[in-house]
Amino acid sequence: MTEPVEAAKPSDPKARLRGILEGAARLIGAKGYEATSIQDIADACGLTKAGLYHHIQSKEQLLLKIQDYGMDVFEESVLSQVQSIADPLERLKACMEKNILLVTHGWSKEVTIILHEHATLTGEARTHINARKKRYVTFLEGSFGEAIRKGEIRPVNPTVTAFAFLGMVLWIYKWYRPDGALSQDLIVREMQDLFFSGIEIPRPPPAPPRQRRARALRPGAKGSRTASPTRPLKPRRPKHHKG
Repeated sequence: MTEPVEAAKPSDPKARLRGILEGAARLIGAKGYEATSIQDIADACGLTKAGLYHHIQSKEQLLLKIQDYGMDVFEESVLSQVQSIADPLERLKACMEKNILLVTHGWSKEVTIILHEHATLTGEARTHINARKKRYVTFLEGSFGEAIRKGEIRPVNPTVTAFAFLGMVLWIYKWYRPDGALSQDLIVREMQDLFFSGIEIPRPPPAPPRQRRARALRPGAKGSRTASPTRPLKPRRPKHHKG
């Protein structure tokens, strides 16, 4: 049974709306959108049905608000954290890490609703959410294309690779258990290795520094102008040219 959402202060309507969205998201995540009624959501949020309708116009609009909020959380927790990374391969690895950590957080049910309720919205609402999700796909495609041009990964198809990345990461919510044996850090390491080892071009080891001639490193060696600790350098005699 879902616990009622803790009421926010009336003077903080944004916090109150966030509480409703998170409470509704937890309930829909557990029961599914179709099986969850407006009354169920009102009860879970500690509201009357009329009180819930003060914040939303319909059940579908509530789902749209949840998905918009989920995209806000995603963009703040993932995209905004990695967009400034100059190296495309490091950017993609960081993106995978932060995306996995977000999907495995227990409180991020509003994000998972974007995944398994993606076909529920209709009309302009569906177009709006799909456009926001498409921006993430475009970001991944661009980063994979840049990594290819820099010779960091094999010449794979950026679109196929972007959706392979998403399919691998976004399916985690189906099998991950917070109280299970797999930690978030372990999942990050394993998935990064599994995914990137298949496309990354190994970088050659750095070349050793050029070694100086051994004779130049030995003080007092023949032909060297390096002074011996016991024998100072003698000045060279100037050569006389015949007239």
